[in-house]
Amino acid sequence: MSDEELAASTEKQHEHPWEYSGWEGKRWDRHRRFRRRWSKPSPILFLRFLMFFGFMAVLVLGGMAAVAFLLTRLLNGPGHTAVLVWVAGCSMSLAFPLLAMRLGMGAFRRIARPLGNVMTAADAVAEGDFTVRVPEQSGGEFKKLAQSFNRMAEQLELSDEQRRNLTADVAHELRNPLHIIQGNLEGILDGVYEPTAEHIQDTLEETQLLARLVEDLRTLSLAESGHLPLFKADLDVNALLADLETSFAGQAESLGITLTFKGTKRPFLIHGDADRLNQALSNIMINAIRHTPGGGSIEVIASAGETHVQIAVKDTGEGISEEALPFLFDRFWKGDKSRTGAGTGLGLAITRQLIVAHDGKIDVKSTLGEGATFTIQLPIATPQIPSTDE
Repeated sequence: MSDEELAASTEKQHEHPWEYSGWEGKRWDRHRRFRRRWSKPSPILFLRFLMFFGFMAVLVLGGMAAVAFLLTRLLNGPGHTAVLVWVAGCSMSLAFPLLAMRLGMGAFRRIARPLGNVMTAADAVAEGDFTVRVPEQSGGEFKKLAQSFNRMAEQLELSDEQRRNLTADVAHELRNPLHIIQGNLEGILDGVYEPTAEHIQDTLEETQLLARLVEDLRTLSLAESGHLPLFKADLDVNALLADLETSFAGQAESLGITLTFKGTKRPFLIHGDADRLNQALSNIMINAIRHTPGGGSIEVIASAGETHVQIAVKDTGEGISEEALPFLFDRFWKGDKSRTGAGTGLGLAITRQLIVAHDGKIDVKSTLGEGATFTIQLPIATPQIPSTDE
């Protein structure tokens, strides 16, 4: 390689270093190889078509020559009659193969090429390249096949990105408390810190944060996979709200926040795990209290329809920005105005999964600076209960 080529290659590596190193570099190389294969899909298949029809043409020409010779000998005709018979027979015989070839080429374009594209893209996905997409050029069922494949590839790409982001987020969340624990212990061993109750308490709090983070990750993983054990029973909605009021009334009062609970006038039952539902509602209350300043208010209102009970938690806090709302229930989401605040960043993600595990729904509406309202819907357990809440 010349000095100019070496310099150009070095400059390109500095401009795009990710193309030349690590997993991303390998992925880029696979992507470029796939694009090269994509420009001429299935050339071997085309050659097989061509060889087959060429072989058939040779057989037809040779066979008609033999038939013309035999007919001429049997009829005792002159030589030019054999030529005429041969030409006429070959013309008629070649017309049908040419027509068949034309139909075959059309079938190749409409069937073989789309299938080849899908097979090539599937091979690329199997190698780990989830960025590939099948061109949606053909119509009918093959277009639907291409669209379905592209949707699958998009979901795989999104899942792969979420997996990598989760790994990075977990590493980040574990690193901070581990550094503090390590620093405190090393300082005590080196004599920098005295093993006082204050330093031991700080270290203990960081270990508790780690334990809570690990437990939250475990709960979220089990809930998402559908393996979270739930001990369901018929629960009174008003009793659930009473437990919630007992847990947070003192904290809200100490912060100067007015806390109001309004239950249903009639007893409505839901079928669920009391501890898990209390955990879900507590996560919402923790975020509401954390983001509501002194002098503000939080209302918890329960109502019932024909098939569902609705629990709304409305606060007058700082609210949530419109940009943060779509990501509010994602793991480790900590936007500037998000509700996860200073916690592990898993509270609302766990809340959504717990509500979904109870066949319910959760939604949030908010305007920045005007507070937020979280709404939970859970199915009523017993159909004989009155259909409307009075």
